[in-house]
Amino acid sequence: MAGNLPMTHCSSFLLPPATNSDAVSVSLPTTYALIILNQRLPRFSPLLWEHAKVRLCADGGANRLFDDMPELCRDELDVSGVRERYKPDVIKGDMDSIRPDVLNFYRNLGTKIIDNSDDQDTTDLHKCIAYILDFFADSKSNLCILVAGALGGRFDHEMGNVNTLCRFSTIRIVLLSDDCLIQLLPHTRHHEIRIMSSVEGPHCGLIPIGAPSGSSTTTGLQWNLDNTEMRFGGLVSTSNIAVGETVTVRSDSDLLWTISLKKNSHEGEEHKLSDSQHASL
Repeated sequence: MAGNLPMTHCSSFLLPPATNSDAVSVSLPTTYALIILNQRLPRFSPLLWEHAKVRLCADGGANRLFDDMPELCRDELDVSGVRERYKPDVIKGDMDSIRPDVLNFYRNLGTKIIDNSDDQDTTDLHKCIAYILDFFADSKSNLCILVAGALGGRFDHEMGNVNTLCRFSTIRIVLLSDDCLIQLLPHTRHHEIRIMSSVEGPHCGLIPIGAPSGSSTTTGLQWNLDNTEMRFGGLVSTSNIAVGETVTVRSDSDLLWTISLKKNSHEGEEHKLSDSQHASL
């Protein structure tokens, strides 16, 4: 069963930085890094950018930053100014997807370009995470890596991104799309997830990954687990509902936590689901 050291999770990166102190009280501030992948940027990407201390594009993610960020800042008429302001610190990967015009644009602005085309054994996301861990070598304990554009598109890419969570299981990494977030809850810790109801929920799920869960226990959900066994081909907790301000999770195996993200402030009204919808059998 999970160890005694609690691990606290909070999606305060979806709120403006000025409101974070009001949103959640933590003992030490979180240090955020941002990785942009080659899928359409979530609508809240400018907010993620504002939180991050270092920003990387994984190869073709630079195309997305170049193309999508002006659209996300459509109230600003100066497209070139938007692109210059949202300049990544690093573009890293095997460089098989980035357009030459985009590469030259950011290189001329001073972005560091790291060509890892000689390494075909790891994904571009893996390469970017490794760079961030070296960058924050002395301060990894409060590090959280946000990955924009991690979901959607090709299923094998999505599963590769989930696999990367497992490969870096001791690091807090959050995969983000417009619709939801996914993160790994390692079994070596018990977990306290603070629900930011203004921006996320209520739909959520817990999915065993890597191995079946012989025993998982939760609080704060409409359909809590009580020493419940979960496995593919059996029960997994999908379409559950977060009903409390805090969800706690203990499990004897690693679990994926996922929760829906709200499109607007009115999306948080109660949703009624039948009991049969909370689990996939």
